[in-house]
This record gives sequence, C-alpha cells and structure tokens, in this order.
Amino acid sequence: MLHAIVHTEQPRSITDLGHAIGVDQPRASRLVQSLADAGLVRRIPDPSDGRRVVIEATRAGRSRFEAHVEARAAEVAAAAEALTVAERAELARLLAKLADAWPA
Repeated sequence: MLHAIVHTEQPRSITDLGHAIGVDQPRASRLVQSLADAGLVRRIPDPSDGRRVVIEATRAGRSRFEAHVEARAAEVAAAAEALTVAERAELARLLAKLADAWPA
C-alpha cells in the first residue's frame, strides 16, 4: 500500500488505492489506517471534492519506503553474487524481456 501511495502523481482515495493493489475498500481502509497510525501517511481533503479525502505519504512514509527499497536492492545484489558475470547478464536480459511483456 505504501508503494502505491508513494508512487502516485497525486494523492488518491482509499478506494482508488485499494483498486491499485487489488484489495477491497474495507481492507484498503484498514491498511491506510495502520499506515496513518504509524505516521507514514495522512488524510487530506480532496481538492476536487470536499466531501472526500485522499491519502498522501508523509516525509516519514517516504523515508521508510526508500529505506525498504534500498534494503531490498542490497539483498538482490548480494544474492546475485552467486551468479557468474554471464549469468547476471542473462538474468538482466530475461528480466528486461519480462518487463517489456508485462501487461500495463
């Protein structure tokens, strides 16, 4: 959920975020509440509809997300050390091919 919130161009509603990560609105609401309780996101009035709120990441939320991404990248890099240079090149080629074929 934090990934969906951080990687949006503008704050989104809980329902929109739920759709983005494939969960129903009640589950999305609980996830957002957990993130809000941890100080990682905040609810703000929707600028286009004052009756709704949208969710945006706080500075702490962005920092937590970035730290998570960095930690995962380090884990992947460490695991890749088990591969030869040729195997890493082949893996990169195959991952690029997979990414190109990934549905939008």
